[in-house]
Amino acid sequence: MRLPMPPAAASAAVAVTAALAAALAVLPGPALAAETPTASSFTLSDPRIKESSGLAASRIHPGVYWTHNDSDDGPYIYAVDSATGRTVARVTLTGIGKPRDVEAISLGPDGQLYVGDIGDNRGGTWDHVWIYRFPEPKQLGDATVKATQFTVKYAEGARNAEALMVHPVTGRVYIASKDENKGGLYEGPAELSTGGTNVFRRVADVPWVTDGAFSPDGTRLTLRGYFTARTYPWKDGLPVGEGERVDAPWQGQAESVTYTADGSTLMFGAEGEGSRVIAVPVAAAAAPSASPQPGSPSGASPATEPTGGFGKGALVLAAGLILVFGAKRLLRRRGGTS
Repeated sequence: MRLPMPPAAASAAVAVTAALAAALAVLPGPALAAETPTASSFTLSDPRIKESSGLAASRIHPGVYWTHNDSDDGPYIYAVDSATGRTVARVTLTGIGKPRDVEAISLGPDGQLYVGDIGDNRGGTWDHVWIYRFPEPKQLGDATVKATQFTVKYAEGARNAEALMVHPVTGRVYIASKDENKGGLYEGPAELSTGGTNVFRRVADVPWVTDGAFSPDGTRLTLRGYFTARTYPWKDGLPVGEGERVDAPWQGQAESVTYTADGSTLMFGAEGEGSRVIAVPVAAAAAPSASPQPGSPSGASPATEPTGGFGKGALVLAAGLILVFGAKRLLRRRGGTS
């Protein structure tokens, strides 16, 4: 959700962006991931898609990706053909309330799309959030579909979150909270229920997360943030170890990630009209894992790693701190969602 930004906040945003750009510009080595010519990177050409906040690869329509706007758009889900970047279907959801802050989308093994209306940048003030579920349309074209709505709460109390992942084998739903200090990975019940509140319980620590995706075989979980992305082995319902750093592209308002249907490529998306979805082959994406951080719990993700795939050095650390503290000031002033 976007609220009007005060002049002072707007000036701060410009300063933060400029500082980060300047720092990144002088980094040594291959700081940013290059687009691979053979991968299916594409540009979202639909002017209605201004705040793409989630991606899910279709399993029945090759090369098609489902996405949605962050907020202020209504109950709409878009299907985009990666060959052209054009929208080939807009699905209107009925049977649900007014979406508040839609942040994520994932495809389950039941052939249904799960949409996470889970954003809450107002300091965790919503006492509940929602998940919407509907069958992936077999035919592409504008359509109206009745969705099932599930009410969600966290065992620890309200959380801001932007990542929802459905395991492709078990069908269990997971949500990753967004926190610059230490977020959490939350596990839903074995089956979601419309008969009451679905309580999600924390099962692991994770870094600052803006989206996540399971590999199609369910053996890996990739989580991304603004600075970095990591892929974790997935075993017994938990991410294992520190994972591998992923060579994710720098995209500014980096909001989404999904695997291609065959699992060979990670697709990274961002907000903004005409935004680019960048393909990074899985074999080329992994980088050697950093050493475990002191005090990291066994079987859980480490605390946030500001440097991510951008390398090490004072410039990156300074840029990261500028952006984090600048963003926190802006969020306090705006009181909105993102």
